[in-house]
Amino acid sequence: MMGNVTRYLGKPFYEAPNCAIYNVDCLKAMKEIPLAFVDLTVTSPPYNIGKEYEQVMPLEDYLNWCEIWISEVYRLTKCDGSFWLNLGYISIPNRSKAIPLSYLLWSRIPFFLIQEIVWNYGAGVAGKRFFSPRNEKFLWCVKDPLDYTFNLDEIRDPDVKYPNQKKNGKIKVNSLGKNPTDVWQIPKVTSGANRSSKERTPHPAQFPRTLIERIVRASSRAEQTVFDPFIGSGTTAIAALQLGRSVVGMEINDGYCQIAAERVERFLSAPQQMCLTHCDNEG
Repeated sequence: MMGNVTRYLGKPFYEAPNCAIYNVDCLKAMKEIPLAFVDLTVTSPPYNIGKEYEQVMPLEDYLNWCEIWISEVYRLTKCDGSFWLNLGYISIPNRSKAIPLSYLLWSRIPFFLIQEIVWNYGAGVAGKRFFSPRNEKFLWCVKDPLDYTFNLDEIRDPDVKYPNQKKNGKIKVNSLGKNPTDVWQIPKVTSGANRSSKERTPHPAQFPRTLIERIVRASSRAEQTVFDPFIGSGTTAIAALQLGRSVVGMEINDGYCQIAAERVERFLSAPQQMCLTHCDNEG
């Protein structure tokens, strides 16, 4: 399916085996692709809160824009495909100090909502007149609520409180572990001279790879195609390649495309990472 994308969009900004990253406006580019090629989309668009990489729009204009690009993702998603959307919080004058953008958007998009996942990331700003914010939301959506991928055994939590508990003489707990809850406690990518994460890049809103790997494991299979229309620092690409998937990314900022390309190059040139990817493909 990678060939279908390059046929319609031409040469990518960066290309490697099973990876293509385009320096494009994703909405314009998606409209050029006539065929469904996506098994899983994992993405986080600009939050419309004034970050350095975005231009703030009136709220209704922003929600309309999201509705349009998500409809294009829906069109390009295979019948059994999934869509994971991360969005942050915004303020609404005289109505809300901090409301999750996903709460304003979920009913306007064509995907079927399976579940909200809460990412509890630990570090963050401290509040004085409100509780200190420590989470963001993911909406896990699918195209067909009766036919979608969910690889529970791939993401089971081995930390079981009573691993030897029995029922009718048989071990009650799955030997691989328990089903994780809908609250994921995964540290964020931190910055700063003394506490910067090893995977930190210059991108100001970088996902931890562990977070995206869990989503890719849960909602796709080896050799399928993962898509991120706002690929930013390239975390989705690294996670997908690590797990033996193909990945197509789009990013309007050429500087972030360069960051993503360099990260993929470093990943692919690391012998231990290639071994892990090969082993994942085998098993």
